[in-house]
Amino acid sequence: MEIALTPLDFARRARRLYPEREAVVDGDLRFTYEQFLDRCDRWSSALQAMGVEHGDRVAYIAPNTHSHLEAYYAVPQIGAVLVPINYRLLPDDFEYIINHCGASVICAHPDYFEAIESIRGKLANVKHYVALEGAHEGWTDYETALKAQSPAYSPVEIEENDLLTINYTSGTTARPKGVMITHRNAYINVMGTLSHHHLTPADRYLWTLPMFHANGWTFTWINTARGMAHVCLRKVEPALIYKLIKDEDITMFCAAPTVLIGMANAPEELRAGVPRGVRLFTAGAPPAAATIELIESELGWELTHVYGLTETAPLITVCEARPEHQNLPAAELAKIKSRQGVELVSSGELRVIDEDGNEVPHDGETLGEITVRGNVVMKGYYNDKGATDAAIKDGWFHSGDAAVVHPDGFVEIRDRFKDVIISGGENISSVEVEGCLLTHPAVQEVAVVGMSHEKWGEAPHAFIILRQGAEASEDELKLHVRNNLAHFKTPQWVSIVDDLPKTATGKVQKYVLRGSKAGITRQ
Repeated sequence: MEIALTPLDFARRARRLYPEREAVVDGDLRFTYEQFLDRCDRWSSALQAMGVEHGDRVAYIAPNTHSHLEAYYAVPQIGAVLVPINYRLLPDDFEYIINHCGASVICAHPDYFEAIESIRGKLANVKHYVALEGAHEGWTDYETALKAQSPAYSPVEIEENDLLTINYTSGTTARPKGVMITHRNAYINVMGTLSHHHLTPADRYLWTLPMFHANGWTFTWINTARGMAHVCLRKVEPALIYKLIKDEDITMFCAAPTVLIGMANAPEELRAGVPRGVRLFTAGAPPAAATIELIESELGWELTHVYGLTETAPLITVCEARPEHQNLPAAELAKIKSRQGVELVSSGELRVIDEDGNEVPHDGETLGEITVRGNVVMKGYYNDKGATDAAIKDGWFHSGDAAVVHPDGFVEIRDRFKDVIISGGENISSVEVEGCLLTHPAVQEVAVVGMSHEKWGEAPHAFIILRQGAEASEDELKLHVRNNLAHFKTPQWVSIVDDLPKTATGKVQKYVLRGSKAGITRQ
């Protein structure tokens, strides 16, 4: 008899095999798998008591807490659809997403009570407001409601193509779009990740990555599948990350390159005593080779670069090591590890195509768009057929990422197509210029965007954060690029800044920088 492919099955297995193993750590709270899954069942009962039925949407606005993690089991196992929302958005964005998805229940952390209260009168479909922590007038107390219920919720038959989650994109240039992820999508991503990355019940995972972001790259379910401990982290601060890695014997975490840069440049006293051999995934933006070399050489950690999108559940490639890589110099190996890599065994077919739909030659030079088809591709955008049809053509999802393919088959992203700088008819990869600048000893972080130029139409503008105590002039930084890349790729403008605008997942918001006038008159 066939059964549906769903990540909920990993909870069933964990309950049977690992009942006494530590499942969740959240500050002073510690739950075994038996306790954790009992709480999930009780919350399922509570939601059903509120009238939540198969297909209803339940929205969450919360950092990485135990109650947020419980939602990834409690909501879908009664056939409802989880909508984890980026907590760094504004009340106007919350209003749009909650109304667009038609959520009937909102569960929020106390940090967001005020934001929700400010739009409460505009949320016509919401019937229940749940305070995940602390009491709040007019809101249901999560712990009280959970403890009042029996774990014997009413079972619901799950089909693998049922919606599991709706994950809204960041909406940097338009309204956020709701990516529909099915039970099958998530299950396939979990199995694909585990086939390339060996994890065991002895591993302990630190939640540096926001759970709301593509369902925490499905580690919300991966860790449970392997009987690992979920160690919650509510704020991404290098000092706290290092402390938890040491105190909680962390062996695995995921982080965007910007998080890694912050960790690599933290004071030595924070890094003292940190164990070697910690493994990590990085994605969200192409990591610079210099960052990879720093993490692996100085900290002794093992970094794996993966790539995907919310629309692909999310992972579709992994930069997996090959035997021929083992004896390469550290700098050369770091360059290879900065590539996006090859298809996961489960992600389906990936092609990089030109404007005519033909696959580009594997020469490491010819630019094309990454397209993918397979079992991890989203069902579509929720209530947005136009956007769905624009993204999925003839069965292929079009990523908008500009990439090349090397002779060994490794894919390397050169930019988002919207971020490619066209200067005097030449294409300039902002990622390439950023990678070059990061090899300068004074540079901690950098973002390069195209700015209007009277002669060339567009030219690179570099926004740079210097390492603490370091100094470098604009001319020196320009010369560094000129000496290492083709001259036309040298930034026309350089701005030394204290910070870069970023999304909640660590991606630099380049559209904000393009609107900046800082340094634009400097030549």
